[in-house]
Amino acid sequence: MRIEDEIKSTVSLSITKKVILNITFTRNYFGDSFNEILKLYEISSEQYNVLRILRGQKGKLINMQDIQERMVTKNSNTTRLIDKLLLKDMVERNICPANRRKIEINITKKGLDLLLILDPLIEDYENGLTKNLSTEELEQLNYLLEKVREN
Repeated sequence: MRIEDEIKSTVSLSITKKVILNITFTRNYFGDSFNEILKLYEISSEQYNVLRILRGQKGKLINMQDIQERMVTKNSNTTRLIDKLLLKDMVERNICPANRRKIEINITKKGLDLLLILDPLIEDYENGLTKNLSTEELEQLNYLLEKVREN
């Protein structure tokens, strides 16, 4: 559906405005449906992102700053996210022996188990969102989105 129809615009929009609105509208569409999946498991998309980052460490500890740098949502409060995951027993916090001011984080078995449940659900979700695009179209879209961020 055209973005003008989605937002019920009655004025003519420049192509630049259409693209920005389309990206924003699509981001929200993706986010809302993604959050519906995660809500069933009582975690946020930011908490999910932290768990994925920690799983990618393959058991190696990581500090809060490195987690923050890898977050998809850069303005997330990493300390708050870790605290919430600690309460759910999905992560553990360790004090670095070499620098006691440095906190290191690791994912727990409970966190890994949740990701094992979510992996196929998220994969189905992502495949459903992109089912109308060919591999070539997906590659082109990815290229264009990366090119926009080169500013």
